[in-house]
Amino acid sequence: MDAGIIAVGSELLTPFRVDTNSLLITERLNAIGIDVRFKAVVGDDVGELTTIVGQAMGTLDLVVCTGGLGPTEDDVTRDAVARALEAPLEIDEEIAERIRERFARRGLQMAEINRRQAMVPRGAIVLQNPNGTAPGLVLKRGRTTIVLLPGPPREMTPMLDRLLSERFARESGGRGLFRRVLRITGRTESDVDSRAQPIYSRWRDQAVPITTTILAVMGQIELHLTAAAASRAQADQALDAAVVELQGAIGSAVYSVDGRPLEAVVGALLRDVEWRVAVAESCSGGLLASRLTDVPGSSDYVERGVVCYSNRSKVELVGVPPHLIDQYGAVSEPVARALAEGIRARSGVNVGMGITGIAGPGGGTPEKPVGTVAVAVVADGGEAVRTFQFIGGREQVKFQSTQAALNMLRLMLLERKG
Repeated sequence: MDAGIIAVGSELLTPFRVDTNSLLITERLNAIGIDVRFKAVVGDDVGELTTIVGQAMGTLDLVVCTGGLGPTEDDVTRDAVARALEAPLEIDEEIAERIRERFARRGLQMAEINRRQAMVPRGAIVLQNPNGTAPGLVLKRGRTTIVLLPGPPREMTPMLDRLLSERFARESGGRGLFRRVLRITGRTESDVDSRAQPIYSRWRDQAVPITTTILAVMGQIELHLTAAAASRAQADQALDAAVVELQGAIGSAVYSVDGRPLEAVVGALLRDVEWRVAVAESCSGGLLASRLTDVPGSSDYVERGVVCYSNRSKVELVGVPPHLIDQYGAVSEPVARALAEGIRARSGVNVGMGITGIAGPGGGTPEKPVGTVAVAVVADGGEAVRTFQFIGGREQVKFQSTQAALNMLRLMLLERKG
């Protein structure tokens, strides 16, 4: 089966509200083998919504609409679907009575406007909503089933889960779309694709077909693998083999195959080798320490972090020799190394990390333009120091600086583990 999702609400077309319902609906549909072909966000305009619903009719097996089932005039989903299906709206007095009783239990009188929520397109199946006043609706026209769900997640989610388990899950027979995500850092998108494409191009015609999407995300590349299989076990077997093939082609640049972020992977490695880490940051402004400590249990391996933004603080807090700053500049490999060595020595830990750079938008020079960042990792028995030239705005430079530092530490820890 294939499906489309329509999220209704003018607020979703502003910067102040994000459509998260579509993500959850997609996850639930994929789990029972329903492939989502399109998503749309439509404002509170009955004409536009009628057009979108009409276009989906007959081309998809399932259309899920979420939102726009409230009592006010800008809640137009019922009206639009009724128009698209040419099904007159009729008051369902049983629904109206349930809404009235819900208000009465709270010591309130139902406003007349709430009767709008009892309007039902002729022929619709009503879905009960124990968590709110707006019932869900299911209609069928030709090959297309149309489902109308309320917008608030606490109302929508249990209604969706109940509908899928009672109506659609049995039809799937355990079949589903199952996914893996490979996260890669330290390589470009074109390099990853040139290595991976000869491998994943073969998977579409195998017994369990796998489709692949490559995404360039800030500081990393992601390979999303989707297997259409009759069971989780069958999908796992195919996906496990696919992951092994890709890891062989891309190598140690693959840092995660189970969805973990880089800081969690590094944290697990630090715990494995029983190392503790301390960080001294300039241009990243504490972001490296923040990412490391975002991981639950990070107190096992994180000792401390220092933000030494000014040259004075680099000297006073971490012990960077002033002559290094005078000779090489604050943004340089010798200073990054001194930051890592200094914080390591003062903290009494196994590994120290230092970051210094120019995050912008000002402060760059022809010799050291905005985005120039020096990163150092100094540990028991080894060190890694490197200068990077990142592109993007201030936020992007700061994040990529921490991504590079974490990856340098990850590779060092992998080498230590052997």
